[in-house]
Amino acid sequence: MNSHAVRAPEAPPRKQAAMLGSSRVAVKLPNAYLPMPPPLLGTSRGMWHHARFFDPFLLPDSAMNQLVKVHPDNPSARIVKLAVKQLQQGDVIVYPTDSTYALGCNIGNKSALDRIRRIRQLGDRHNFTLVCSDLSSLATYAQVPNSAYRILKAHTPAPYTFILKASPEVPRRLMHPKRKTIGLRVPDHGVAQTLLAEHGEPIMSTSLILPGDGGPLSDVEEIRARVGKLVDLIIDGGACGIEPTTMIDLVEGIPSVLREGKGDSSPFVQA
Repeated sequence: MNSHAVRAPEAPPRKQAAMLGSSRVAVKLPNAYLPMPPPLLGTSRGMWHHARFFDPFLLPDSAMNQLVKVHPDNPSARIVKLAVKQLQQGDVIVYPTDSTYALGCNIGNKSALDRIRRIRQLGDRHNFTLVCSDLSSLATYAQVPNSAYRILKAHTPAPYTFILKASPEVPRRLMHPKRKTIGLRVPDHGVAQTLLAEHGEPIMSTSLILPGDGGPLSDVEEIRARVGKLVDLIIDGGACGIEPTTMIDLVEGIPSVLREGKGDSSPFVQA
């Protein structure tokens, strides 16, 4: 009896499969689709591993200006490592915080800072913010009177930005040119805190407010459409607000409200 080899059907054009160890992963690009695993039923995390989720470690560097979706409370460790790697190599990212989506870059990278200035069309008087995981490194970046430290300890993490006199460790390009001040804040957000913990130092940040807009961008698809070609990575951590942080001046140790925002300003209003 003659045996005939049966040839498996070829995959349709532009469809490929990849394996990373024993895990199948999904990549969605113009010319490739890699099948994704079934959701992790019974877990909230599984609900987030669906469309638009890909394993970035399979992609070339040229394809990294992508949007990645993570759980807002328990973000993927691999995505966090990717974001930190990109920060360290001088890239600009968009990431969620407890107030709005923010643009972020490494503290010491001048070209990344210049890119953020161009995206937002900021002048040299803009107060950039160092987003910190906690107050442990505060003295490295700011001069903090005892009275100001007590206020900071009582109101972090929370959606506040505190303006303080910058220390000599802060690059001059991040300071207000006349006052020599810097904004510092500790966000109460799972994605931001995980990024900061992995990064090991503050992230230079500013709210994602584009020129001519009345407020921050909050819809991730709109963010991708409007700045996707201007940044290197967008981290989709779900819904973010449109209200920026409340800004408090603590340069003299006595609080002064500079901007009303998401954080309650009443504790800082002098009777």
